[in-house]
Amino acid sequence: MKMDEYEMELLEAVENATHLERVEDFEDELLEAKVAAKNYLNKTKNINIRIPEFDMLMLKRKSAELNIPYQTILSSLIHQYVSGKLKPSL
Repeated sequence: MKMDEYEMELLEAVENATHLERVEDFEDELLEAKVAAKNYLNKTKNINIRIPEFDMLMLKRKSAELNIPYQTILSSLIHQYVSGKLKPSL
């Protein structure tokens, strides 16, 4: 996946960090980040799609592993595609 300039800088900063510190109130920080992400693109549009049952099962399994709702993953993938950061492999 191609990263933009900001993402590259962030990756470089993490890779070159000499030490990382754990956030004291991780749950509060996580909640704040989730709220910010949710509010980033305020307006949403509901859609209905048909996907194979196996794909849906695997998506839900992966979302459970990441503790991220599967709808959020789908929305992120769509956003990455329309912004040119993700190319489909057919």
